[in-house]
Amino acid sequence: MTHLVLAPMEGLVDWRVRQLLSATGGFDLCVTEFIRVSQNLFPAHVFHRYCPELLNGGKTLSGVPVLVQLMGHDPELMGENAVVAVELGAPGIDINFGCPSKTVNKREAGASLLKCPENLYEIVSAVRRAVPGHIPVSAKVRLGYSDKEMFLDIARAVEAGGAQHLTVHARTKMEGYKPPAHWEYLARIREAISIGMTGNGEIWDVADYQKCRDISGCDSFMIGRGAIAAPDLANRIKAFEGGSHLPKESWADVLSMLLAYCDLMASDGASENHQAGRIKQWMALIRKSHTQGEACFDEIKRIRAIDELRAKLRHDMALPENQRTSDLIAAE
Repeated sequence: MTHLVLAPMEGLVDWRVRQLLSATGGFDLCVTEFIRVSQNLFPAHVFHRYCPELLNGGKTLSGVPVLVQLMGHDPELMGENAVVAVELGAPGIDINFGCPSKTVNKREAGASLLKCPENLYEIVSAVRRAVPGHIPVSAKVRLGYSDKEMFLDIARAVEAGGAQHLTVHARTKMEGYKPPAHWEYLARIREAISIGMTGNGEIWDVADYQKCRDISGCDSFMIGRGAIAAPDLANRIKAFEGGSHLPKESWADVLSMLLAYCDLMASDGASENHQAGRIKQWMALIRKSHTQGEACFDEIKRIRAIDELRAKLRHDMALPENQRTSDLIAAE
């Protein structure tokens, strides 16, 4: 059975997005945005800020487990922080070796560690030793830093360190998020290791999922930007695997989710600027899967007042679906 994971996209998939997307169905697991471990052993409130699901048994409100993701280069400090996360209720620890951010990589973290697979081994080993044996430890990697020459060494180092699972973003750090994703490498890694593996990269729709599955041979997939662009994608993939076709969610449903996101941000004390910025960020990706998204984004991108932005979303949501389509065609 296909296993789907919601990707931990820093600055985009916060606990609110995890709550909304996990509630739609389809996802089996979530992972937090990375917690950057550099010099300190973090207190509980830091973990709760990144993962308030710890106060709910380590699960979203709809019952989907949430792994706490750590990122850093100091093996012992990583292990010590992993212990705190587990004591607070984390159902598992994930280690980030894939972040391509220039700022992160300048500080010897994220994908920069891929240059030396021994780094991965040391960090995974330290975390594995630190947390109880029944707590799963996993890691997310890329195919390499500037090239793919060590892609098998990278995967084997994670396995040798004691991780139970490996997620592979099928690009190098230098390739960033530029298409294509090299799914053929996933098949070679899967054959070279004995632990569980999740494929990641460029899954935007059900057809992409099918191609990635067929090429990689994986049965577990992490979806990031594709799930933001099409919030019902996980559900449609599961339906496809079950032999049925699930129609794409309506534009009104998409707008309803964005309004619910506003409500969650407001209830958590987020500023109006933050709320508006996040909605625009989400809509920018929704354009890839919903034709109405382009016109809507063009209208909201200059709006700063959150009440005005909410009013625009509510107005569009109240329009008949055919009228929205007609307006879009007329605008073009």
